[in-house]
Amino acid sequence: MAAKRAEDLTAYQNGFGNTFSSEAVKGALPLGRNSPQRAPKGLYAEVLSGTAFTAPRAENLSTWLYKLRPSAMHGPYRRIKDGLVRSGPFDEVETPPNRLRWDPLPLPRKPTDFLDGLLTLAGAGEPAAQAGLAVHLYCANRSMRGRYFWNADGEMMFVPQQGSLSLFTELGKLEIQPGEIGVVPRGMKFSVALDGPARGYVFENYGAPFRLPELGPIGSQGLAQARDFMAPVAAYEDKGKCEVVAKFMGHLWASDFAHSPLDVVAWHGDYVPYKYDLARFMTLGPLSFDHADPSLFTVLTSPSSRPGVANVDFVIFPPRWQVTEDTFRPPWFHRNVMSELMGLVHGVYDAKAEGFLPGGVSIHNCMSAHGPDLATFERATSEALTPRKIENSLAFMWESRWVFRPTRFAMESPARQKDYDRVWQGFGRRR
Repeated sequence: MAAKRAEDLTAYQNGFGNTFSSEAVKGALPLGRNSPQRAPKGLYAEVLSGTAFTAPRAENLSTWLYKLRPSAMHGPYRRIKDGLVRSGPFDEVETPPNRLRWDPLPLPRKPTDFLDGLLTLAGAGEPAAQAGLAVHLYCANRSMRGRYFWNADGEMMFVPQQGSLSLFTELGKLEIQPGEIGVVPRGMKFSVALDGPARGYVFENYGAPFRLPELGPIGSQGLAQARDFMAPVAAYEDKGKCEVVAKFMGHLWASDFAHSPLDVVAWHGDYVPYKYDLARFMTLGPLSFDHADPSLFTVLTSPSSRPGVANVDFVIFPPRWQVTEDTFRPPWFHRNVMSELMGLVHGVYDAKAEGFLPGGVSIHNCMSAHGPDLATFERATSEALTPRKIENSLAFMWESRWVFRPTRFAMESPARQKDYDRVWQGFGRRR
């Protein structure tokens, strides 16, 4: 088949929640129907459903694929070792009420692709119940070669901290770098290519797919704008034998395919991978006094069955101005019924003067008291309150109704800061 492929030039279609159409070969998309008796160009038609068939129209997600071969054309999967990947119920060690923090993990010295360098830090819930989450870290130094992955347990959000990622999905390519995020839907096959050593975070969402949060009294403007999200254009490959790894019911399985699964020549639908540049987030904040709740920085949310209580919110703390008067400007001391897991892409987080490093992680679980460290507190209570811009910093948080339950690896890792509590020592009685 004569092909116009997009292997070297990555283009995108803009919009969040849109219904898109794309073809790598002109005329590969059928017109007026989804599954004609004979699909154009000798392709095979199949549908990838991300929600139940009977889900409300506003929430129903599916994409029609036109492929060189049916996805069903493969042999049985076999169990392989999980390595350091874990899934619910996350009960291999007790979850303490303590504040937890980790240094960034070292980059690997031996050849390690994304899958080999993936490990689970914490999680909650059950993938089989389609409720809950898992947070993984990755440290890798080479591309996946003849190897592909798909996840039946949840959609995956990628937050690079060091090094760019090229996600080649069934629907096309996403190029993401630090300061951007990429999301691959549940069940969609992909591979990860690197241009050098890479490290970052992955959120595995067992629950409802991420969506834009409601804006309420904010109105129609602000936070993340739908038009700034980017979906790929069709791109495919026609390669021979490979290994396809699946995550299913919390475990890893592999099958030998006679062909690449990334053989979708054309597609249309709204169940798509996407990327977003976090620098395009329109921050809002107080203009008179006091500090707003961090929910004001929500980029995406995965709702639960209880209104206003998220399975998870993805929140960022990007560069922004601070202008409030007579106000303690860093995040206040607080205890929260929701649980918070934070990461740092670059710079310094404004509530922690030291110890929270790019590539590191902190967990402050349900009702765990936390807030600024002593050095931050002393600075914030004595500085002149002139307008100040927080620059060259990007922190983020996954905030959830679920308690983040650490894995055995996380609790026993040498990267764990066992003296984290000391950052709150030294506060004296103030008169």
